[in-house]
Amino acid sequence: MYVYDKYDQQLVDERVAQYRNQTQRYLDGDLSESEFLPLRLQNGLYVQRLAPMLRVAVPYGLMNSQQMRMLAQIAREYDKGYAHISTRQNVQFNWPELPDSPDILADLASVQMHAIQTSGNCIRSTTTDQFAGVSADEYLDPRPYCELIRQWSTFHPEFAFLPRKFKIAVCGSDRDRAAIRMHDIGIELVVNDAGEVGYKVIVGGGLGRTPVIGQVINEFLPEAHLLTYLDAILRVYNQQGNRKNKYKARIKILVRTMGVDAFREKVDQEWELLKDGPSTLIQSELDRVKACFTAPEYAALNADDAQMALNAQSAADPAFAAWLKTNTHDHKVPGYKAITISLKRPGVPPGDVTDGEMDAVADLADTYSFGELRTSHQQNLILSDVKMSDLQTVWEALKTLNLAGANAGTLLDMICCPGGDYCALANAKSIPVADALARKFDDMDYIYDLGELELNISGCMNACGHHHVGQIGILGVDKKGKEFFQISLGGYQGKEASLGKILGPSFSAEEIPDVMETILNTYVENRQEEEDFLSAYRRLGHEIFKEAVYAEAN
Repeated sequence: MYVYDKYDQQLVDERVAQYRNQTQRYLDGDLSESEFLPLRLQNGLYVQRLAPMLRVAVPYGLMNSQQMRMLAQIAREYDKGYAHISTRQNVQFNWPELPDSPDILADLASVQMHAIQTSGNCIRSTTTDQFAGVSADEYLDPRPYCELIRQWSTFHPEFAFLPRKFKIAVCGSDRDRAAIRMHDIGIELVVNDAGEVGYKVIVGGGLGRTPVIGQVINEFLPEAHLLTYLDAILRVYNQQGNRKNKYKARIKILVRTMGVDAFREKVDQEWELLKDGPSTLIQSELDRVKACFTAPEYAALNADDAQMALNAQSAADPAFAAWLKTNTHDHKVPGYKAITISLKRPGVPPGDVTDGEMDAVADLADTYSFGELRTSHQQNLILSDVKMSDLQTVWEALKTLNLAGANAGTLLDMICCPGGDYCALANAKSIPVADALARKFDDMDYIYDLGELELNISGCMNACGHHHVGQIGILGVDKKGKEFFQISLGGYQGKEASLGKILGPSFSAEEIPDVMETILNTYVENRQEEEDFLSAYRRLGHEIFKEAVYAEAN
């Protein structure tokens, strides 16, 4: 993984000192609330419903065990003993005190972490596939390109105050696990017929109150021009984005208003001024960053022998077999797997992890996965490089931590924002709905029979729970001061992306479990053999589900 050089460390340390001074001036009354607002936001500090919230950057979801232990320490010393994994692979603390925030940032800086640009109208943390660098279906490792974007975007003087927040994602695998079509800029790594590396550039995606699937503006951008082309896109947006109405300020609105062809033309005009300039990536710079992501010292293993041993272990223990099927991912190195550690448990908000659990997972990473951890868009943790011969031992250890839920990729692996329990913007409490569904559908045989299914829950239209791209999406809405929930079906974040279609009038929280049962029963009764939910929905159409739900409701 990338390790800070002296310039990185100096930059982060000086930012901590600067923010410490700004915070003290605010506490002393020398800075007004409006003056302090952009300063705290660009250092990751929000003011939520009940307390401040600090969002810590986890660039492209990658961290080491030392960093995880520091997060655990911060949870113990400055919070209530836990942290939350967000859908953008970052880590959030929900209960820090404002006067403590400079000390927290100093602790983070001591392990090469920060909260810079995790909020505010700037370029946020770049995200990618949680299995980047190890997945069997990966054709190019996206992490070096994410790191180049991170270095380019951090404190970029021209883009510190954009019309609105800005998000970038990168994908280099057959399956898009980074939702690149739902970002302001999505980058798909490609290789042309001549064997040259380049980028398919997608612009204008986003969720929120105006969900949009991004559109391609460049089918093949040569590798050297990544940063100059990004500069061109951001310049067009910065100059022409709507600064008067925040609901129309995202780049997706600009692209839609101009039309994608006119937007592409503007970008190309701007790029002509930049494309062979100082930000052009020379080979030595590409090599420098790529060298930070060399493979660990994998053992030479016989995958066939390892699989035979796993088969025997699975046959002897059905619970282990179930976890192996749902929570391990094929690795590009023979004899290894990547593990998803599920943070989805009844009675615990999705994505929450305690300080003790963080310490224990860090220990597992040191022992079994080269000291490396990942965070995922699904609000889980990943051990990316585990020998197949160690899988049962790791599973046994996770069982003692209540972290061995065999539910990754299933209905119970639901994405859920913090909602009205924490967020001042939320219309409804999403966590209790997630918990009610987890308790309703507790028959794992039924869950496995349903197959792969993505359920996403948001407490408001800002869509932090990505409900628009859930195969089943749930959105909290306000109806005359009361909490209700709207359901959508058919969303998908992958390369064949789609936005969910609203089922109809909303339901109370108490009705949601029964409504979900009707939707699932309709799928089970009408599916073809081996047909997953999304495929069945696309074949059957929307009306059969709508009629079943509202006939049942009436």
